[in-house]
Formats: sequence, C-alpha cells, structure tokens
Amino acid sequence: MTTKSNKTILHVDMDAFFASVEQHDHPELQGKPVVVGAQPDKRGVVSAASYEAREYGIHSAMPSREAYQRCPDAIFMPVNSARYGEVSREIHKIFEEFTPFVESVSIDEAFLDVTGSFRIFGDGATIARKIKDTIKSKTGLNASVGVAHNKFLAKLASDLDKPDGLTVVPSTRGQIMEFLAPLAVSRIWGVGKVTGATLAEAGITTIGQLQKSSEAELGNIIGKHSARHLLRLAMGEDERELEMGREEKSISKEHTFEFDCQSPEELKFILAELVDNVGDRLRQAGKFAGQARLKLRWQGFKTITRQRIFPNPVCDDFSLREMANAIFDNEELIKPVRLIGFGVGKLADSAPRQLSLFGFEDVVDAKKERLSRTVDDIREKLGQDSIRRGSAGKQK
Repeated sequence: MTTKSNKTILHVDMDAFFASVEQHDHPELQGKPVVVGAQPDKRGVVSAASYEAREYGIHSAMPSREAYQRCPDAIFMPVNSARYGEVSREIHKIFEEFTPFVESVSIDEAFLDVTGSFRIFGDGATIARKIKDTIKSKTGLNASVGVAHNKFLAKLASDLDKPDGLTVVPSTRGQIMEFLAPLAVSRIWGVGKVTGATLAEAGITTIGQLQKSSEAELGNIIGKHSARHLLRLAMGEDERELEMGREEKSISKEHTFEFDCQSPEELKFILAELVDNVGDRLRQAGKFAGQARLKLRWQGFKTITRQRIFPNPVCDDFSLREMANAIFDNEELIKPVRLIGFGVGKLADSAPRQLSLFGFEDVVDAKKERLSRTVDDIREKLGQDSIRRGSAGKQK
C-alpha cells in the first residue's frame, strides 16, 4: 500500500459547467455571455455564468435581475438538471477508465487517486492531460485539473489556471511551501471573508506570511484549533483519504414564486412538480426515502419546515405526492408564500416492509413503483413534457 506522501491525487473541475453545456448544445451561444438560472424578469438567482458573463462581474447566487443590470446582452437559460446530470455521468465514466478510486464531490468535480495507474497511463501530469483530452473529445467541454500528493493541494491547483488549466504541485516540502507562499490566504479551505478580514487586520494576507506565523500568535488571532488547522494547510499538509461511494443524504427541490402566492391550488400544482423531480432523482439514485420534508417561506422571509416519516421507505411518485399533500394540508396559509420546497431524507438502498395480513399493500406498493419507473422511461425517450400533470396531480 502506498503511503500518503507518495500518492498522486487529481482534482478535476469542469469549467463553468452548466453554462458550458448550454454553449456546447447551442453553438450559437459560444463566445457570448450566458447565464444559467432564473430569467431576469423573475425572482431568482444565477446558478452558473459563462466566462464571458463573468467578465461583467456576474457570478453564481447573484440575483438574476442584478446580473441583467450588469450585462443586458446576457443570454439567460433555464436550469436543465436532467441534461447536466447526463453529461456528468458521462464524465464520471471517463474517470473510471483511468482509476477505480474516484471521490465524486459534486456534479462537476471529483478527486481521483491515480497512484496505481502509472504503469498503464504514465505519471500524474500525463494522466491529467489524457483525462482532459478524453473529456474534450467525448463531451466537447473543458476541465481544469490539479495534480498533487493530497486533496488540499490538488483542489487548490485546479483553480489556479482556469479555464482549461493543468497545474502540477511540486512534491518536496520546501518546494511546496515555496509554491504556496505567494498565494492569498483565501486560497486555503476555511478562510472565508470573516477569517480573511481578521488575518488581514493582523497583517497576514498571503500563505507565505501564514507560514512564518507561530501557532501561539496565530491562536491569539483566530483561536487555537483554527490556527493549528490553517498552519498545517499552509505547509501543504492534508492527510484526508478519498471518500469513495459518497452518497446524497437527502434530495430536494425548491421553487421561488415571481409574485408571492396564496392560492392553495397553485401551490399544490407546483408542489406536485417538485415531488416529480425529487421522485425521479430518487429512483435514478437507486434509493428509497424514509422521510418527507415540506418547506415554506412566507412573505417577509420567515421559513418553516415540516417533516414526516413514511411507514415504509418509498420511491414512487404516488406515495411521495400523498405524503407531500398531507403535510401541506396540515399547514394554515397564514401569509402569501414566497418559496415552496419538497425533499426526502433517511435514504436507504432497499425498502424492507412490514408484512401485511393478506399482502395486498405490498402488491399495490410494487405496482406504484413499477408505474413510476415506466413514466421515467417514457419521459427519457420522449421528453419531460411527454407526460405532464394536471392541477389535481393526475397524469395526463
């Protein structure tokens, strides 16, 4: 088994992933500022921005209206989760061509341990280049890759030369410290705006200045525990192993209304759409939900969540919808609703059931699940709009 010091870890990060997929699928958008998220005349935020849009200061989580003000010529595209998931799965299959040791961090980034792949594919930099080229040839998208002997350094390196970058971190302690020294302390995990401002007040703005600090004096500034953590990272030390098989602990979907809504019929219609989305993702993940959760944000931004446990874990739309409606019907609409959300938790790989007297409930549950999966297949072949829902929540 290899030791931590001679591992080779890659961090692969897709460049402006959502926006890049849209530009690839719609060639007329290439070279133009593309914003993925809510329309500028709607209430909502930016999910992703192309590099052309970023030149105007547009970034994720920015209100779409502000993004439009910064760049009126920007092209706003709705979020296409199904398409992004499809491309992400294709990219992750490429990773597995080079190593079985993959930690999927999110839909557009992953850590790869390629230490055992050298004899087949070459060293870390060579493998990184081959992965980038394969992703480009199969998906048309660019990825930035960091190559290092631990996760922290690989993650940091992948962000240094975007887009389409490839950065290799030196391997010896002295070279690593020299590599890190000129970088801003904000490059270190855990250094956000508050900690960064605190360090800046103490005259520490670069990792090199952090390297020269003692644990005692740094502890007086940000606390003993944080000081020890930051100093280790400033020296390039990170002993975390890859976490293979990372799984979602919950699945959820939310909708923000353009105008605050107090119509129970409209709210339940949107809720049914959210349930469908969650149910589809639940089945794609091969999971069963043990808990349902409803989220309501009132006018004025007060937010409530309500949760209930399923008698048996489920994955079919019918059971999910029934539970969502039951939770919703139990809430009094005291104010207009700004946001509604639905989610599931307590995910399991299987659905053990209590035996019923005649087994009738088990047969019904199995039919519900089969029907839901049939609807998934039809939508995948003919499109998401091939089977839609009426206001009463019935398929049509």
